[in-house]
Amino acid sequence: MSGRAARWVTWLRDRDPDLAATRRAARTALVMPALFALCTEVLRSPTMAGYAAFGSFSMLLLADYSGPMVERLRAQAALAVAWLVLICAGTLAAGQLWLAVLGTVVVGFAILFAGVVSSVLAGSATALLLAFVLPVSAPVPLSQLPERLAGAGLAAAVALPAVALLWPRPVADPLSAPAAAVCRAAAGYLRARASLPGPDGPVSAADRCRAAADRTAGSRTDLRGVFDATPYRPTGLSASSRALVRLVDELTWLCAVLVDRSDYTDEPPGCDPAAHTVRRAAARVLEAACDLLTDLNGDTGPLRADVEGLRAALAGMEHSSTVQVPAEHPGGTSTAEVYGFIATLDVSFRAQEVGFAVLQIAANVDTAATAWQRSWPERLLGHEPGALAAPLAAARERAVAHLRPDSVWLHNSLRGAVGLGIAVYLAGVTGVGHSFWVLLGTLSVLRSNALSTGQNAVRAVLGTVAGSVVGAALLHLIGHHGTALWFVLPVAILVAGIAPAAVSFAAGQAAFTVTLVVLFNIGQDPNWHIALLRVQDIALGCAVSILVALFFWPRGARAAVHKALADAYHDSAGYLGAAVDYALGHHRPVDPDPQGREAAASARRLDDVFRSYLAERGAKPLSLACTTTLVTGVVGLRLAGDAVVSLWQCEDRARVQAVRADAHRAVLGTAAQVTGWYHEFAASLGGRSTVPDVVPLWPEGATRLVESVRTELSDAQGRATPVAVRVIWTDDHVDAARRLQPGLADAARAQARAHHNWPRKGRPR
Repeated sequence: MSGRAARWVTWLRDRDPDLAATRRAARTALVMPALFALCTEVLRSPTMAGYAAFGSFSMLLLADYSGPMVERLRAQAALAVAWLVLICAGTLAAGQLWLAVLGTVVVGFAILFAGVVSSVLAGSATALLLAFVLPVSAPVPLSQLPERLAGAGLAAAVALPAVALLWPRPVADPLSAPAAAVCRAAAGYLRARASLPGPDGPVSAADRCRAAADRTAGSRTDLRGVFDATPYRPTGLSASSRALVRLVDELTWLCAVLVDRSDYTDEPPGCDPAAHTVRRAAARVLEAACDLLTDLNGDTGPLRADVEGLRAALAGMEHSSTVQVPAEHPGGTSTAEVYGFIATLDVSFRAQEVGFAVLQIAANVDTAATAWQRSWPERLLGHEPGALAAPLAAARERAVAHLRPDSVWLHNSLRGAVGLGIAVYLAGVTGVGHSFWVLLGTLSVLRSNALSTGQNAVRAVLGTVAGSVVGAALLHLIGHHGTALWFVLPVAILVAGIAPAAVSFAAGQAAFTVTLVVLFNIGQDPNWHIALLRVQDIALGCAVSILVALFFWPRGARAAVHKALADAYHDSAGYLGAAVDYALGHHRPVDPDPQGREAAASARRLDDVFRSYLAERGAKPLSLACTTTLVTGVVGLRLAGDAVVSLWQCEDRARVQAVRADAHRAVLGTAAQVTGWYHEFAASLGGRSTVPDVVPLWPEGATRLVESVRTELSDAQGRATPVAVRVIWTDDHVDAARRLQPGLADAARAQARAHHNWPRKGRPR
C-alpha cells in the first residue's frame, strides 16, 4: 500500500473506527447502480428504477442491524415487507391532499415513536419514513402501484444477499467487549480484597487493591462511553440484546459498591473469613461471565456452577455472621459503642451487597448467552429463554413509559410528524417540482429544539447549494454524453455514505444532493438548471422544520434533563421506601413491583433525555461530569431497592419475626428520612426549592436498632439471629443510599451555579 493510500486509510479509520459507514456505503455503491441500470436499460421502467434505487439506498445505507446473521436477515426482511406496505399506503393517500397530510402525520408519528421500543426500530426510522414519503409526495394512478412494488421488491431481493455476502457486519454486540473488561477488572479487585492481609504483607496487598480499583474505574468509564455514544439506548427486541443492556446499570452499580465505605468506620474491625469466601466466589462468577461475554457461544455450565457456589457462600456467610455480633451487652450506649456494634457486620454486608450485584449480572449474562445460542427455529418462533419478558410485553412497557406529556421522545415524534405533514401540504399547495425534496429537507434538519434545527438548516442549505453547484458543474462538463453519469453514480453513492460520518453533516448533504442530481439525469439529457432549482425545495423544507421547532417544545432536551432527573429520583425514592416497607412494614407485605416498574420507566425516560442532550449541537451549559453523576445516582438508588426486595423475598416467617421486634421501626424511621431527602432533592432539581442538606447519621435510630437486636432478635445464648442480620443489612442498604447524598448534592449545586453564570459567559439571549 502506498504512503498516500495508507494516510487515507488512517484518516478514514480515525473518523469511522469500525468502518461501519464505509461498509454500508461500499455495499450500496455496488448494488444500487446495478439495480438502477437493470430497471432503466433492460426493463425500461423509470418508476421501477426509482423505487429500486431508493429502496436499495434505504435498506443498505440507512439501516444496519447487529446480531447473528439470522437476526440480521430477519430484520432486513421485515424492513423490506414494511417498505411494501408503506408504499401501498403512501400511493393510496397521495390522491387527496388532505388524506396525504393526515396520513403523513399518523404514519410519521407511528414510525418515529416506535423507535422508543428498540434501537432496531430507531435505527430504521429514516429508511421507513422514506418508504412512505417517496410515494406520498408523487401522486400517480393506482395502475403504477405494481411497478413501484416491483422496484422495491427487486431492491429487497438484492439487499438480503448483499447483507450476508458483501462485507457483513461483525457479529459481536458493541457492549460485550467493554462489559467483559469491567467483569475482568472487578474480579481482579475482589481477589485482591479477599487476599487482605496477603502473604506478601498488607502494604503489598493494599497496593494491589488500589491498582485493581483503578483498572475497574477505567473499564467502567469505557463501558459508559460506548453506552452513551449512541443517540438512543442500544437495545433491540432480541432477548440477548435486552439482557446485555441491563449489564450497564448493574456493572456501574457494582463498581460503585466495590469502593464504597461506611461513614462510621474506615476499616471494619476484624476479618470475616466467610466474607472473603464470598468475594472469591463472586470473582469466579465474574470471570466466568467475562468468558461468556467474550464468546456468547460458549458453555454456560461453568457460569451456572459458579453461581451455585456463590449462593452457597452467601448462605454460609449469613449463618456465620450471627457469631460476628458481640454476645455481651455493651457497658454503655455511646454513639461509638452503637456504631461499633453495627460495624461488626460491615464486612459481611459489603460482601452480601457485592454478591447480590454479581448474581444479577450473572443472570443477565446467562440469559444473553442462552438466547444467543438458540436454534434457528427457536429464533424464528420467538422462543424466550428463562423468565425474560416476551418481546411484545417488553415493547408495550417501553412505549407506555413514554406516553407522558414530559417525554422528550414523544415531543420529538410529534414534532417530526407535524413537520412532515406541513411539508406535504406546502409541497401540494405550491406545486413545486419533485416535492420529495421538500420532505427530505424537513426530515434532514428537524432536531429537538429550534437552535439545533436552525444550525442543521443552515448546514443543509449550504450543503445542498454546494452539492447543486457540483452537480450542475458535472452535468455541464458531461454535456450530451449522458453515459458518463453511470460512472459518476457509484462514486457519488460511496462519498454520500461516508461523508456524514467522516466529514460533516453538510458534506453528507452535498454528496447526497450530487447523488440525486445524477440519478434524476440518467436516461435523459443532462440539465444543470434543474440541479440549481433543488435549493429552493430544500430551503422550503428547512423553513418548515424551524417553524415547527419554534412552536413544539422549543427548549429542547437541555430543559428536560432536570425534569427527567427529578421524576427519576422521586420514583426511585418511592421504590426504595416501598421495598423497605415490604420487608419490615406490614404483617401482610405490599408488593413493591409497581413502584419498581415505575422507577425503571422513569430511568428509561431519563436515559433518552440525556442522550438527546448529548446529541444536540451547540453550547451545553450543564456540566457533563455533574450530569453524569446525577444520572448514575438514580441507578444506585433504584438498585438499592432491588437489593432490599431480594434480601427478604420468600422469607415470610423471618419478616413476621422482624416486624414483631422494635428494630423494624428504627429501620423504617431511617428509611423515611433518607427517602424524604430524595423527594426534596427531586423537588430542587425541578426548580421548586433549593438543594437540601444531606441526612446525617441518626444515632437515635441506630441505638434503637441495636437495643432491639440485643433484646428481641437474639437467641438463648445472647447471639443475634439470622433475622437480626437481615435487619441490620437492610439498614445498611438504606445507609448506602444515604451515602450517595453528599456527592449528588455537590453535583446539583455545581449545576445550579453553572446555569446561573452561563448567561454572563456569552449565552445568547
